Amino acid sequence: MKTLVFFSISFFLFFAILFSSEERPRLREFGIETGILKPGKWNAITDVTGVKVGHATLFKGKNVRTGVTAILPHDGNLFLKKVPAAIYIGNGFGKLTGYTQVEELGNLETPIILTNTLSVPIAAEALIDYTLSLLGNEKVGSVNFLVGETNDGFLNDIRGKHLKKDHVLEAIEKAASGPVKEGSVGAGTGTICLGFKGGIGTSSRKLPASRGGYTVGVLVQTNYGGILQINGIPVGIHLGKYYLKRDIEDSSEGSCMIVVATDAPIESRNLKRLAKRAILGIARTGGFISNGSGDYAIAFSTAKALRIPYRSPSPIKQIEVLRNDQMSPLFLAAVEATEEAILNSIFKSPRMEGRDGHIIEALPLDKLKEIIEKEPKN
Repeated sequence: MKTLVFFSISFFLFFAILFSSEERPRLREFGIETGILKPGKWNAITDVTGVKVGHATLFKGKNVRTGVTAILPHDGNLFLKKVPAAIYIGNGFGKLTGYTQVEELGNLETPIILTNTLSVPIAAEALIDYTLSLLGNEKVGSVNFLVGETNDGFLNDIRGKHLKKDHVLEAIEKAASGPVKEGSVGAGTGTICLGFKGGIGTSSRKLPASRGGYTVGVLVQTNYGGILQINGIPVGIHLGKYYLKRDIEDSSEGSCMIVVATDAPIESRNLKRLAKRAILGIARTGGFISNGSGDYAIAFSTAKALRIPYRSPSPIKQIEVLRNDQMSPLFLAAVEATEEAILNSIFKSPRMEGRDGHIIEALPLDKLKEIIEKEPKN
């Protein structure tokens, strides 16, 4: 009997591990490719040289399902060597602190932090502490911290404000290049997307050499509703789980944070145009940017020639940037990478039980396979 019990427990643990977010496939691993452009080596925002991503995940007891994700544009002191940046707002039902200075000056001077709605103030505090602590910033008296959010309150005890400054600093400290953890990690731990478990997702696209060979990488924190579609297939309808279907509780309200990085030499004006196109990735997955959705795209360039020194002996800045008529391939890359990043966030996220016993199911990959196989081939 003891042997049987041990076998049963081992069997359960085996499948618990098998279907964790670490083991669930990404979109391409499942056999689905979207768009026409090729991804970079990691198919992640970190394919843009110098960009790093770090997470801190809080998964405690039955009610805490939250975290923080940090995106660093380069290795150096970002305050002393700022990068050109821009933000586009799809719908402003959100709390993106630091937005106005980026809009006004067109640059970014801190890492980008993503977390839950009520943890924005503590994340901003942590970014201040981090920036003031850096060598060379001893006399800095003002910091434009950039913190975005989505509301994970269905699965997480958001009112408990469990995230602390140390968690934010941990995410920054852990930030690394290479593969990026996706699914229910970091700021995506407790989020929901298109009726299924959402989370953190990432993807990239590399332009052909004839179009400059530039890379566009995207990372998303998904937490919005709609009618899931994959490569044009209305998957949400086939699965009977979509907005306005009366017999399920699937709100359209929610948010999506999109971070776009590129090594293309473009300044804030065209970065805003790039961010605007990234929002289209939401529509390609079945979202429609509802009244209660906070949908923001933050775009920055890592091109070294465009970095903005905190102090400069010269009153004139001379740079070379891409012409407007060279932007279209980058626009396509941003749309495709955003679409795939969103789908990766869903594919990688397992079923989750959270606050007050609330449950959000994972996208059922076995049923999805059947749906795709039944679709008429062109």
